[in-house]
Amino acid sequence: MPSFQTRLKITGLKPGNPPEDVMAAAVDALGTRHHVEANQLELAGGVPQLNLRFLVEPTEYSGENHQALESAAMMRDAVERVAVTGSLVVLRRSRGKWAPV
Repeated sequence: MPSFQTRLKITGLKPGNPPEDVMAAAVDALGTRHHVEANQLELAGGVPQLNLRFLVEPTEYSGENHQALESAAMMRDAVERVAVTGSLVVLRRSRGKWAPV
């Protein structure tokens, strides 16, 4: 199965939402469509960033990429209910390396 990764910067929390709600929203949203293999929060240039790795059902290359991009956008929408987001990057694993979709 093709493996993808999202990297979503978080620039702030919306009032009344604890920090753990951010990752929960991301995992829950992405998990409705795909198997989420891993998730972590890291600092990238001093800015919190959510990293989620997930699998897409194999079809054809461009269709898989489209599904991954669509799902990442849906995940971002869910996270924006609890946090303010920055840039979103979607990567695809190919021959052991991550490359932008």
